[in-house]
Amino acid sequence: MSDTDEFGRVSRRVGQLFRGVLLASTLAGILTLAVLLVYVANDAFRPLTADPGWHLTFLLTFVLPTLGVGWWSYQRSYGTLTTGLLGIMLPTIAALYAGGLAALFIDVIPTLVWLSFVVAFAIPVGVVVALDRTERDIPFLAEITAVLAVTAGSLLFVPDLVQGLPTVPADWMVLVLTIGIPEALLLGRWTRGRWGRRAGLTTGAGIVVGSAVAGVLGTVTGVGAIPGVALALFAGVPTALYLSVVAIERPERRAGLLLPAVIVGGALVGELFVGALGFAGPESWVDWGFLTSTVQRGADPGAVGIYSGIVGTILLMFTVAAIAIPAGVGAAVYLEEYAPDTTVTRIIDVNISNLAGVPSVVYGLLGLGLFVRYGGAQTGTLLVGGATLALLVFPIVIISAREAIRAVPDSARQASYGMGATRWQTVKNVVLPRAFPGILTGTILALSRAIGETAPLLVIGAAQVFGVPDSWNSTVGAMPLQLYVWASTYASPAFYTTVLAAGIVVLLTAMLSMNSIAIYVRNHYEQR
Repeated sequence: MSDTDEFGRVSRRVGQLFRGVLLASTLAGILTLAVLLVYVANDAFRPLTADPGWHLTFLLTFVLPTLGVGWWSYQRSYGTLTTGLLGIMLPTIAALYAGGLAALFIDVIPTLVWLSFVVAFAIPVGVVVALDRTERDIPFLAEITAVLAVTAGSLLFVPDLVQGLPTVPADWMVLVLTIGIPEALLLGRWTRGRWGRRAGLTTGAGIVVGSAVAGVLGTVTGVGAIPGVALALFAGVPTALYLSVVAIERPERRAGLLLPAVIVGGALVGELFVGALGFAGPESWVDWGFLTSTVQRGADPGAVGIYSGIVGTILLMFTVAAIAIPAGVGAAVYLEEYAPDTTVTRIIDVNISNLAGVPSVVYGLLGLGLFVRYGGAQTGTLLVGGATLALLVFPIVIISAREAIRAVPDSARQASYGMGATRWQTVKNVVLPRAFPGILTGTILALSRAIGETAPLLVIGAAQVFGVPDSWNSTVGAMPLQLYVWASTYASPAFYTTVLAAGIVVLLTAMLSMNSIAIYVRNHYEQR
């Protein structure tokens, strides 16, 4: 059979028709999703309840200038536009997650407890560094024994000693000491290698001083010391570094920074004008009270809030990340770099691929049987919920990490072996650094999926509980569960177009922000 008979008659019309059908189906899907999002956003923000003067004011001060500068940036270059968009998205997304971190230290983890465990873990880390730098030839077994003994003793006695001190630093001081100083050391070293020693010292000192000033200002202004430090360290610092990189290393894209300036300036000017002219804004359901209220049930939609669901979701994500990422990446490294190509490994490969497509409710049943029935844990707790969701995303993490490791050229491995490196040194210094962007992207997308899962948490018994947990054995809720209960058990018809829509917007914002981070990381490293 010839190639012509195998492929059939060559026709350009058929190809164009197929391309048109694909384009039409894609546009139909995008349009349907856009209509759904607009419908939900309209119920959540209620823009039509604002005065016409409010709309006109923000049209002139915010919308038109933003569109004009955005089009001008796009005409200069696509990179200029993306620089401006990232300049406004980065601080926005970072502020969201900084607020979640602040909520953990305000309601869940006391700063003194955090300080005690940081000190307890710092002691064995110092011992490991000291043993690594010593010139004496210490047997490996002796090193492991010493590290394990110091770690056990430190975790047993140091937290109680620190928590029993008569005088302890303020909350913001604890965060500056335990988070601000390590961040200053890491980013100071990064900027020193990039722009010189003076830049590294300036960056490190600026981070420490800036976070301390933010803590003091937060106390004075009423925002709170902990939120002030969290916003400075996790929103202010990344934004300042991004602006510095663009200003110093990408002069051809500096004009793109005009776009976030126009957006922020236009919003502030518009707010000043509507306040001075007395125009009423929209009666939005997504407001500060909704985000910070812990009331979960009631007949009045205006009295409930989603704060407990946000905190529960953040804690679940930390638990899932702590369990699934190290185990998943470790399994991927073993299967790709160490495991022989045998029948057993091929069976494992097939089963991992199949497990990635199993419905989430099955993992809920698995978690119920494994951790509750056989493990004896209480239903609906933070540890059980996090472990169940970790089982859900575990195959996804393995598959994404394996694909990233497989994408590393084999020539890089052979070059490392040619220099005399062992297999572990090759994996640690060659394979994992090159595969890190793909691994990070896959894990972020896996965690994004875990955020929106409801069925596993329903099965393990966390549906009716929405308190803020204070320990691993505390019951926990999550945003998807909260939305489910609002739409079913405790909701009235008034909830469907009010609080429920506002909760959906908050959940979608968290998921889309994580997906945006994953896409940016992937595109950034692909360009490099």
